[in-house]
Amino acid sequence: MQNLILDNIHYTNLDPMTVTWCATAQVRPIQPHYEQTADAHLSLSAPHIARHQRQQQRAGVRLLLQALLEKMNIRDTLDETSFPYRLTSSQYYVCFSHTGASSQSNAAQLNKEKPFNRLDSLDNKVAVVISCHRPVGIDIEANNVKWQVAQRFYHTNELAILQALNSTQRDTVAKLLWQIKESFIKIRQYTLAQGLGMDYSAYIPELIKPVADTLHLPTIIDETSGYHIAAIVSQQTVIIY
Repeated sequence: MQNLILDNIHYTNLDPMTVTWCATAQVRPIQPHYEQTADAHLSLSAPHIARHQRQQQRAGVRLLLQALLEKMNIRDTLDETSFPYRLTSSQYYVCFSHTGASSQSNAAQLNKEKPFNRLDSLDNKVAVVISCHRPVGIDIEANNVKWQVAQRFYHTNELAILQALNSTQRDTVAKLLWQIKESFIKIRQYTLAQGLGMDYSAYIPELIKPVADTLHLPTIIDETSGYHIAAIVSQQTVIIY
């Protein structure tokens, strides 16, 4: 795996009281990928592309974690032996997220690239959140959630409200709901089907409100758990802490 660099790093101090910070960035290789010949690149398969992207994302989130630890003046290492992840010495909670085009979309994108650039043009965004307080969740998403996917997984109460919205509102809220669900899955260790099927319809009135700026902190407080739900709109990121 080639060396990586982080671009467009953004750090956000979510809550000084609980020492909760998040960071987002774009991941790209330092040098072009020359492991295969140009002819081999011409026939890259979707599984090969997807595997390469997963490797970049896995390395990228850990590189971003180190950058965030330096920003917070923390010397520690990640314990990956169990979920949720924690730092070895301080026991701070850690959660990762990453995004990128699907392997099918990437394959179409890469066909337009010069052979030696193809594996290096993948769109990888990464995010990490740290908190000393309790397990935290984060999700970064570049793409909207297809309505057919929402209809398959979302709770009937959520779908009833979403169906009444105009297409722009529906796309925005459906995506934010997905990110909230994904973040709570990471916190509570739900199965994917269980987590996506949870009813968060009570949040929708707040999610519909127009975004006056690029930063919402916090957007919602979950009355049952006391968790804060924040959306950093400019970074396409939702954090639950």
